[in-house]
Formats: sequence, C-alpha cells, structure tokens
Amino acid sequence: MIGLQLAYWQETILRIVIGLAALLGLTGAVVYLYLFKFVSFMQSRLGPMEAGPYGSLQLLAEVGKWLQKEDVFTERADRFVFAASPFVVILSTFMLFVVVPGGPGDEVAHMSNSLLYALAISAISVLGILMAGWSSANKYALLGGLRAAGQLVAYELPMILAVVGVVIQAGTLNLQEIVAAQSSGGIFGWGGIGNPYILTQFVGFIVFLIAMQAELTQTPFDMPVAESELVAGYMVEYTGIRFLVYFIAEFATAVGFSAIAATLFLGGWGLPESWGIGRGAMHVIGPLVVIVKAVLLTGVVFWVRFTFPRFREDQLQRLAWKFLIPISLANIVVTAVLKVVF
Repeated sequence: MIGLQLAYWQETILRIVIGLAALLGLTGAVVYLYLFKFVSFMQSRLGPMEAGPYGSLQLLAEVGKWLQKEDVFTERADRFVFAASPFVVILSTFMLFVVVPGGPGDEVAHMSNSLLYALAISAISVLGILMAGWSSANKYALLGGLRAAGQLVAYELPMILAVVGVVIQAGTLNLQEIVAAQSSGGIFGWGGIGNPYILTQFVGFIVFLIAMQAELTQTPFDMPVAESELVAGYMVEYTGIRFLVYFIAEFATAVGFSAIAATLFLGGWGLPESWGIGRGAMHVIGPLVVIVKAVLLTGVVFWVRFTFPRFREDQLQRLAWKFLIPISLANIVVTAVLKVVF
C-alpha cells in the first residue's frame, strides 16, 4: 500500500536506501562473524575482545581508526584516477546487489535478464583495480593491477559457463523466475524440497564457487595482493577512507556473489511450494532465507581463504583454462542433452 502512494523517484530512493542498508549491514555481520571470530577459533584464539561485549564493537573501532587516518596521495600519482578507483569498485558491488531477489517481487531493480546483468556488472571492478594499479605510480601496485586483470579475465569465463546449465534448466535469465522454477519443481515427481539446482548442477556449483573465490582474489587466488611478493598489490598506496572503501568492497562483493550463488543453486529466497507458505509471508521469510544461505556460502569463502596455500601464477591460469572451462563446457553439453531427452 505504501509503495502505491509513493512517487517513482521516492520509491527509487527508498529502494536504494534499503539496498545500501542490506549491503553495509550484511558486510559488517560477515566481517565480525567470520574474519574476527570464525577464523580466530580456527586458529585456537578468541579474536578481538576489548571493544564491546565479546568484541562485538570491534568493527566500529576499526572504521573509526581508518576514518582518522590521513588521506595520502603519492607525489607522482594521478590524483583523480587514484581517488576515483575505490569508488568504482564499491559502485560495481552495489550494482550487483540491486538485482538480488529477497522475496516475491522484492528487489531494488527488476530486470527481465537480471542474471546477465549481474554477470556483466561484476566485471566492472577490474577497471577500478587497473585504475588503482596504474595511477599509484608504484611498480608493486602496477604488478598487482595487471595480475588482477589477468586473473579476473581468466575466471570470468568459467563463472559464466557454470551458470549456463542453470539457465538451460530454468529456461530464463531472470533471477526471480529461476527461484520460482526451483521452488515449484520436484525430484522425480516429489516436491517435498522443491528442485534446488545444486542437486542437478552440482558440477556447475563447484565451478562457480572456485571462480567466485578467484574473482574475489581470496586465497588461494590472492596473487594480486600477495603480501610476501607485492606488499599489498594494487592497494599498497591507499590509506584512510579509500583503503576502508576497498576493504568494504572486498567483503561486500563476497556477500553479493554468495547471494547470487544461493539464488542460482540453493533456491534463493524461495521455499518449496508444497510447504504451503503464502506469498505475503514470504515477503518476511524470504529475505531471511536468502541471507542465511548467502552468509553460509560466504563462510565457505573464508574457510578456503584461511585453509589453502597460494597458487603460483602458472598454476592459477592452468586451473582456469585447462580444467574449469572444459569441465563447464562438458556440464553444458550434458545438461542440454538431458533437457532435450527428458
């Protein structure tokens, strides 16, 4: 009812505010839950404990610290490009969130080909990284930017190919319709759990997670920011709020990709139609369902990050071109054949 009473520009602003709140809120929750606590317990320590009860305010303390730091420009840096690059990266992350469905008709922007949009917009971040590497006038930053570009280009292809099987099964590029197909589907005529595509597209799901890890430049794919080789890679010259923006973008993108993966392979916000939950209730339950799924998948990203050693550059490229792409193509062929036969 409220939506009907609002002007278009008012509704747009409201959607943007809700999207930003979701992005920042989920990012903060993930950083505290996994970076501060989950990893600490993996390493047999408690993590930060001083700021707030059980360290719950540590994230606010970190943000306050970075906001107080001096915003430094190196002498030979291209000031405009250097200053703009973190915001190009964070903007691409927010634009990824706008098509993630949180309920029946609940998304910041409705698009008929929202999956295609999400995959396309995720590639924009590499432009910001290249901007940072070049404009810093630092050889380590430039090497980090070039590594990131090569890595993201290599792993963009298997990520796209991994979701083609889902598109073939659902017969649509719309994320809402993909959720509906999984919710209303069944397994050999039984709809007790719907038809989450992780069951039929498990190979695509694994390829997508690996490519997602590489797109996020998380260990074992952290060559662009390898501390032992490049100090901090393309971020080496950044301080203060601009470094904070890169930090937020890194973890927000992890949540965004996890939400996309949850939508494609785990049913997104939907629950099986056979459960008989009404559409009105799903406006409340749906966001909680997709958030839980996205947070759990983000936990997998952090578990891998703090468990596996870093690849060499040749190993990283070989994995993409010689293994993931052929496996993805084979998955597409098998899915297409089964789709035609059955």
